[in-house]
Amino acid sequence: MQTIAAVSREDAGPKARQLLEGVQKSLGVIPNMMATMAVSPAVLDGYLALNAALSRGALTARQREQIALAVAEANSCDYCLAAHSYIGKRAGLSDEQTLESRQGRSSEEKTAALLELALELVATRGRLAESVVNGYRARGLTDPEIAEVVAHVALNVFTNYFNLTSGTEVDFPAVPALETVS
Repeated sequence: MQTIAAVSREDAGPKARQLLEGVQKSLGVIPNMMATMAVSPAVLDGYLALNAALSRGALTARQREQIALAVAEANSCDYCLAAHSYIGKRAGLSDEQTLESRQGRSSEEKTAALLELALELVATRGRLAESVVNGYRARGLTDPEIAEVVAHVALNVFTNYFNLTSGTEVDFPAVPALETVS
C-alpha cells in the first residue's frame, strides 16, 4: 500500500502538471514513481534534471542500467528492480546480463569495475580510501567515469529510498527475487 499517494495529471498543480505532461510526452506513459514524486514538484524536477544530465555523460545507457540494477538489488527495491530490468532490456541487456548486474557482476572488465565501485560506494556510504579509488583507476576507470558512478549511485539510492518509503505500486513487469545460496 502506498504511503505517499501518486498525483494524477488532472489533480496536479501547475508545475507538477507541466512536469508530468513532459514525462508523458517523452515516455508515452507516466510511471507510478514519477506520479508519486509529483506530490512535490521540486522532487520530480530534481530527479528529471539529474537523470537527464547523467544521460549525457561518459557512461553508456547499458552501463547506467547495470548500475541501477546493482544498487536496486543492494537496497532491495522491488520497484527499481522491475523498472530497470524492463528499461535495461530496452537498452540491450540480455536476461543473463540483467541477472549478473543485479549480482554486481559483468563479463566485461570495465563494466565489472563500474559495478564493483557502485556497490562499494553503497556499502561504505561513499567513504572510499584514496588507495581504493586508485585501484579503480588502475583497472581502467577514468576520473569522469568514477565521478559519474558516484552520481548514479546517489540518483539510484534516492529513487530506491523514495520508492521504499512511499510504497510505490510497481507498474513494470515484476522480477523474481534472486535465489540465495545457504
